[in-house]
Amino acid sequence: MRFLRSAVMALPLAAALFASGAQAREVTDSMGTVSLPDDPQRVVVLTNEGTEAVLALGVTPVGAVNSWVGDPWWSHIEDLMGDAVPLGTESAVNLELLAALEPDLILANKQRHEEIYPQLTAIAPVVMSAELRGDWKINFELYAEALGKSAEAEAAIADYDAAVVDLRDRLGDAVNEEVSVIRFLPGQIRIYQLNSFSGVLLKDIGFNRPDNQNVDDFAIRTGKESIPDMDGDRIFHFTWETGDGEGIKAAEDVLSDPLWQSLSAVQAGKVHAVDDGVWNTAGGIIAARRMLADIARIYGVE
Repeated sequence: MRFLRSAVMALPLAAALFASGAQAREVTDSMGTVSLPDDPQRVVVLTNEGTEAVLALGVTPVGAVNSWVGDPWWSHIEDLMGDAVPLGTESAVNLELLAALEPDLILANKQRHEEIYPQLTAIAPVVMSAELRGDWKINFELYAEALGKSAEAEAAIADYDAAVVDLRDRLGDAVNEEVSVIRFLPGQIRIYQLNSFSGVLLKDIGFNRPDNQNVDDFAIRTGKESIPDMDGDRIFHFTWETGDGEGIKAAEDVLSDPLWQSLSAVQAGKVHAVDDGVWNTAGGIIAARRMLADIARIYGVE
């Protein structure tokens, strides 16, 4: 009931915006066409990659979902978040707290928030991206359009693309390596493929992938029996840590396994533990730039 009262209180604000003509733009998203204010001032973001997008465009949200790891933000964005109010996780948004912020724009994602779309639209205009995997640029461009910052997004993407080309040139023949990307989770191992955050970026740079990863899909979900399928000329691995130590235990169990120790990349000393947030979970433009920096460091071409 408290949420309903908050949502109802937010409705006059939305009505006032429509009446004043502030709703002057239309954006097409995964749900249809949305009328938006010309210059949204109170932006709420309900995905981690969306938070990175608005920050990169010079917008500090009034509220955002908590980073998957952090208290409440990823360490690589906490200095940029200002007084943003944490709103729970992507999968469990605190709607009452969101409504109390009286946003004039909500950036959400269909994969995560389709079920609560009616509640969100009762609070403020909502722009919903479609997916949370693969090419971060797709959602970035949509969020920028919603913010009225498409020109800034175009410049940011051009800058990123130039950084990719520069890194590719500095890597030289090293891009001919087949690089394998592995994630350890409690009870599961994932072998990442092309339609993943890291997969898109590695393809942008020009790296080769092992045959089972050179597939336009997200990931193979498997277990220790598939350790031989995780090999490559070089292996990058990261761990989803749940806070109870089970993720670290799962990683240690694999890394100490004789099958893992027999892999050619392990034998050659070409195995690298990298940050799960940067290489996978944060999923936005800031993480993408940090991943480029990680690769430059690992290959010694900073």
